[in-house]
Amino acid sequence: MDLQLSGLTALVTGGTKGIGRATCELFAREGANVAFCARSATDVAEAEAALSAYGTKISGTILDVADAAGVSAWVDASAAAMGGIDMVVCNVSALAIPDTPENWEISFRTDLMGSVNTVNAALPYLRKSSAPSIVSVSSVSGREADFAAGPYGTFKTALAGYTGGLALQLAPEGIRCNVMSPGNTYFPGGVWANIEAGNPDLFNMAMGMNPTGRMGKPEEMATAIVFLSSPVSSFTTGTNLVVDGALTRGLDL
Repeated sequence: MDLQLSGLTALVTGGTKGIGRATCELFAREGANVAFCARSATDVAEAEAALSAYGTKISGTILDVADAAGVSAWVDASAAAMGGIDMVVCNVSALAIPDTPENWEISFRTDLMGSVNTVNAALPYLRKSSAPSIVSVSSVSGREADFAAGPYGTFKTALAGYTGGLALQLAPEGIRCNVMSPGNTYFPGGVWANIEAGNPDLFNMAMGMNPTGRMGKPEEMATAIVFLSSPVSSFTTGTNLVVDGALTRGLDL
C-alpha cells in the first residue's frame, strides 16, 4: 500500500529509540522527511546518520521536551529547514511510574505539556499543510488501571483526553488527531528489557498476561502510528487505536 507520504514532513519527539525510532524509520522508508528530537547527543547523531540512508531530509535535534521554549524553537527551526510540517507524532514519556511528587511533576511537564507545547507550536504549520495530522502515543496504562497507575498511567489518560478534544476542535480545519495506545513493547535497552533484568517477577507476570505469549515490537507500533498519520487514513480522527495483542479486555462499544 502506498501511504502517500512522499515529500511530506513528519515531526517526531523521542525519535532515537524504541517506538519513536521505528516510527522515524518507517516514515523515511515511505519517502517522508523527518525532524526528530531526543535528549542524548550521541543517540541523535547516530539516528540522524542511520535515517539519512533512506534518502529523505533528516534533521535530529538535542532537546528535552519539558523545556517549553526549546520545543517552540525546535518546531520553528524544523519547519524552516523542511519547508513546513505535515504530521506531528508526540511520543516522549518520562516513564515515571513510582508514585512520588517528583514523578507527578516530571510526568506533567514531559508527557502532557511536552505534547501540548509541541502541538501548539506546530499548529500554524499544520494549518498550511494539505495533509495535516497529529498522533499522540499514549499507553494501555492510560486506558485501564494496571501496575503503572499513578503518574504514568494518569498522564497517559490525560494525553488521550487532550487529543480527543483536539480532534473535535480541529476537524473543521481538516487537521486529524488520533491516539495510538501500545501494549507492552520489548526492545533492547527499553523499559521491559530493564525490568526483565532487574525485576524478573514483574516481567514474568507481564508476560503471563499477554495472550499472544509475547510482547509487541517497536515496528508493530510504528506501523499503526504511520498509518494514522498518513493521508491514506484521511477519515480517521478522534480514535484511540490500541495495539496490544489482546492484553487489555475492555470493549469500546
